[in-house]
Amino acid sequence: MRLGLALGYWGRGPDPAHLDLATEAENLGYDSVWTAEAWGSDAFTPLTWIAAHTSRIRLGTAIAQMAARSPTATAMHALTLDHLSGGRMMLGLGLSGPQVVEGWYGRPFPSSPLTATREYVDVVRQVMRREAPVALDGRFHQHPYLGEDGTGIGKPLKPITHPLRADLPLLLGAEGPKNIAQTTRIADGWLPLYWSPTRTDVYQASLADVPKGFMIAPMARAKVCDDLAEGLLPVKAMLGFYIGGMGHAARNFHADLMARMGYEEEARRIQELFLAGRREEAVLAVPDAFADEISLIGPRERIAERLELWRGGPVTDLLLTAPDPHTLRVLADLNA
Repeated sequence: MRLGLALGYWGRGPDPAHLDLATEAENLGYDSVWTAEAWGSDAFTPLTWIAAHTSRIRLGTAIAQMAARSPTATAMHALTLDHLSGGRMMLGLGLSGPQVVEGWYGRPFPSSPLTATREYVDVVRQVMRREAPVALDGRFHQHPYLGEDGTGIGKPLKPITHPLRADLPLLLGAEGPKNIAQTTRIADGWLPLYWSPTRTDVYQASLADVPKGFMIAPMARAKVCDDLAEGLLPVKAMLGFYIGGMGHAARNFHADLMARMGYEEEARRIQELFLAGRREEAVLAVPDAFADEISLIGPRERIAERLELWRGGPVTDLLLTAPDPHTLRVLADLNA
């Protein structure tokens, strides 16, 4: 099982520790470093900055949002950074949810998310292969555009720049069972949002036909500390925000996932509290047990014991949101 460093997206401003953490991860032998985006900082610019200050560690987006860019624009970002980094780029994509797609990006959430994802991946693959001009008469993506409000003079184009790698790894963030199953067919890897090494049966049916070499790369917060309850608070804060606020009360993919993992009543309670403006109570309502099983928190000995659970399952890459160099060093040593 390889280790990666997940830096996420910026909060109010850039985190001055991110570059130091990325270079430390490379020095410790971590395989990859990942950035993300929500509705603030983008995923590609910080990753390019990190690429310029490293030489070996692989670079991934976890995730870049599909609604933010056309598939050809995303492919341009990926092929450019792949060239600049010497072939270290991995493209992680996600559809996001209706509140973000419609509220931030100002476009409709696709009525068929699986079809929209499949078409998006198809276009990105065409760009990277550069075997012919990009052409797709899709339900959500048309290349060239053939809508009645167009000029009708668009033509299929091949990228001017030759991609460094036609097989640049493409991973998808997927939560629903059908979406995960499709991911195993059309992508090179899967980026689970929550992963419990003790509940792998939740995904068993969706992962029944995983091909050889397929990456399963969940994120987990890691923190070496003596006080377990205190160490779990950031995990609970993240869960409270995602389950309570990252979606509508009637359509929240994160809450649905928590429910499928055995915490349906708790997920709905977190939603109720968060949407009622009682955010601190929502965070406290996150069960310690759930926060604990999807993270690696506590003294070194406890983390070592729990890490074996992760290593014993199908996870190929464990992406750690580790906030300090000491935790990075401990995990590198334990996973050696």
